[in-house]
Amino acid sequence: MTLPILRRLALVALLAMPVAAEAHRSWLLPSATILSGDDPWVTVDAAVSNDLFYFEHFPMPLDGLTIMAPDGSAAQAENQARGRYRSTFDVRLNAPGTWRIAVAGESMFASWRQNGQQRRWRGTREAFAREVPAGAEALRVTLGQRRVEFFATRGAPTDRVLQPLNEGLEMVPITHPNDLVAAEPAQFRLLLDGKPAAGVEVSVVPGGNRYRDQLGEMKLRTAEDGSFAVNWTGPGMYWLNASVRDANSGLPNVQRNASYVATLEVLP
Repeated sequence: MTLPILRRLALVALLAMPVAAEAHRSWLLPSATILSGDDPWVTVDAAVSNDLFYFEHFPMPLDGLTIMAPDGSAAQAENQARGRYRSTFDVRLNAPGTWRIAVAGESMFASWRQNGQQRRWRGTREAFAREVPAGAEALRVTLGQRRVEFFATRGAPTDRVLQPLNEGLEMVPITHPNDLVAAEPAQFRLLLDGKPAAGVEVSVVPGGNRYRDQLGEMKLRTAEDGSFAVNWTGPGMYWLNASVRDANSGLPNVQRNASYVATLEVLP
């Protein structure tokens, strides 16, 4: 197979991974999220691993990488590379304000029986109609949507990139994501397709669990308006995750699994 095909297959596998199982966690780890100076850069590691922010399983594919500048325009990553256990890229913060960096995408998964054998398929919406037999026996189809992201600010924080995208599961900060302090609780809101995501379980885990006997996971649940509060256990990088399963894929007889992950830096 060619390298582009392998990358697409890896992205499909990433989207298929059940986040709630926690066997492997997807994450972006920036070198910093609060920066100053005339020409600041952020270097980002992207991986899928058992231990948070530790490279030991698989590099995250960067096919769905998007970078939103403070004015809402699209920016480009630089120096992208893929290693054995991690992908890396740089972001030049050439404008003041808050930036949004994400790896996002969707894929479809199907299973059915054919001639007494179990068949499985993964691919895009466009390929689904061509490659999956219509009316297949015991057909089950799922649409996977995923967003993995972080926010970085050069100078004073701004809120243009914090506005909801109204697609899939996403977090809309109430407390600015680059103004998090260990001694102060932070508030956020989950939206699903632009509407409050009520009653959704949110998992928050401090980084460095490789060096702890306990995972240190905090499990929270969103209120009717999708809001929830986090009381940090100390400074450092945190991994925040939530997922929703429903029938709102926009396709007949197709279930949806929407998931969200953010890396947040909490200062002393």
